[in-house]
Amino acid sequence: MPSSEYPRQFIKPKDKLDNWSGIEPYFDNLRDRPVDSVETLERWLVDYSELMAAIDEVGTDRYIKMTCATDDEDRKKAYLDYIKNISPKVKPRAHELNVKYSESPAAHELPTARYCVLDRGIRASVDIFREENVALQVEEAQLEQKYQEICGAQTVEFEGKEQTLQQLGLYAERTDRDLRQRAWEAEANRRLEDADALEEVFDALVKLRHQMALNADCENYREYAFKSKQRFDYTPQDCLAFHEAIEKAVVPLFRGLQNQRREVLGVDPLRPWDLSVDVQGRDPLRPFETVDQLCSGVSKIFHRIEPDLGAQFDEMNLKGYLDLESRKGKAPGGYQSTYEESRHPFIFMNAVGLQSDVSTLLHEGGHAFHQYAARHDSLLPYRSSPIEFAEVASFTMELLGLEHLDVFYNDEAKGRAQRKRLEGVMWIFPWVATIDAFQHYLYTNPEHSREDRKAHWLKLIKRFGGISDYTGYEDARAYAWHRQLHLFEVPFYYIEYGIAKLGALQVWRNSMEHTKSAIEAYRAGLALGGSKPLPSLFEAAGARFDFTMETVAPLMELVNKRLAQLPQ
Repeated sequence: MPSSEYPRQFIKPKDKLDNWSGIEPYFDNLRDRPVDSVETLERWLVDYSELMAAIDEVGTDRYIKMTCATDDEDRKKAYLDYIKNISPKVKPRAHELNVKYSESPAAHELPTARYCVLDRGIRASVDIFREENVALQVEEAQLEQKYQEICGAQTVEFEGKEQTLQQLGLYAERTDRDLRQRAWEAEANRRLEDADALEEVFDALVKLRHQMALNADCENYREYAFKSKQRFDYTPQDCLAFHEAIEKAVVPLFRGLQNQRREVLGVDPLRPWDLSVDVQGRDPLRPFETVDQLCSGVSKIFHRIEPDLGAQFDEMNLKGYLDLESRKGKAPGGYQSTYEESRHPFIFMNAVGLQSDVSTLLHEGGHAFHQYAARHDSLLPYRSSPIEFAEVASFTMELLGLEHLDVFYNDEAKGRAQRKRLEGVMWIFPWVATIDAFQHYLYTNPEHSREDRKAHWLKLIKRFGGISDYTGYEDARAYAWHRQLHLFEVPFYYIEYGIAKLGALQVWRNSMEHTKSAIEAYRAGLALGGSKPLPSLFEAAGARFDFTMETVAPLMELVNKRLAQLPQ
């Protein structure tokens, strides 16, 4: 339900909008209202936003509850009810309203500075919409939920107790190499038990998505995805060029870091269970033991960066907008989602006591701050930004937080944690290129076989991967992509991480020169929400929207230089 801070103006205060009979009259109202003047059209757009936010909040709430307990049948049924009985009916009615807007003469009279981004987004939505795709999108959502269900059930008996695969991550940093190997094998073997089931899910997803593309008069799903994601400011060819820049400017540095690791560890070859352990044989970093300690420490970091941000995070914690611990039945991964009508964020993750959990909470906290910064806009599309900039908000918080890790560690451990995160920066770019290039192949070759898929994945691993040796574990390497939920649930959503990381690194670089002004610019960019094109959002935050060698190479040199200053 809406908060008192943002009372309803169009929808009756007590209407829950959790079933179609309660929703439909509001669509009828918007359909039948005149929009023949700038004044009536602007009011109509605000009411349209209010309706869509209220409906979205129902779906968000059910999704969050389902992912928090994938083994709860009632939650599963409620979420499936939304994707079967509400969302499919909303989409054609929303399309009807988008057409109404695009055909209104008043739309051309709206102030360009305020409405140009909204206008192009609505017109793109009209262009890509097809009635026949609604049913296919229901099937797609059901398959995506099946992926969540399969992964949420993945546990193993290890060291005398049942553990989630996320909890096995604790062993990756243990100094006992035999223990690390056994934990890695336990995870890999458990994932392989579901390999056939996940391949079946993915086969069905590729088929469905290709059909959606054909229905929308697109050559393939890549074209459809770029249109539906409203990527106005870059093209597939730009992505391919980005892959090449990563291959030239990042992969050699990344492999060099892994070779250093191999030499210091004194192992040959480097194995996949050697990638996270401390090279000096020190005990694993354990920044916290309880979720309360994690929240307390991250709160201190946010307060140091900017007191207002710390206060926002504390409010989230106080109001129960966090679900952080890993447990059986909980979906994998982490995300920040927004209750669009009450306009508050929610953070979901699977914390088990690792430094990566600190990074994840800093990351998702950045998303939450973005939502808070833009929440006052009356237009729903402007209360969020394209992912390429949304991830600038989150990655920047990770980088700015590096200087404040003393809230969890002494000086030596702080340096270790900083090194681990910056090495992760080197890793993420090749992985982004791998995942994105894989999708370009998958959806421009929709008739590929499972063997074709496997062969191309291994080809990309050879192009962008590290030096770790998988001899004897070839299947684990060939199906490693199964763990990447984006491939199943949000296709073509991954290149954004690379683009955004470049923006965040630029903000981080700015903060080294003048911290206060860098954070002010960062927050000014967040406050724009989605009201400006991507290049303007980046510029407001003090960064360039560019992912060529001209930008990539200097930033990688900066990271490499900082790594050289940190002890092994």
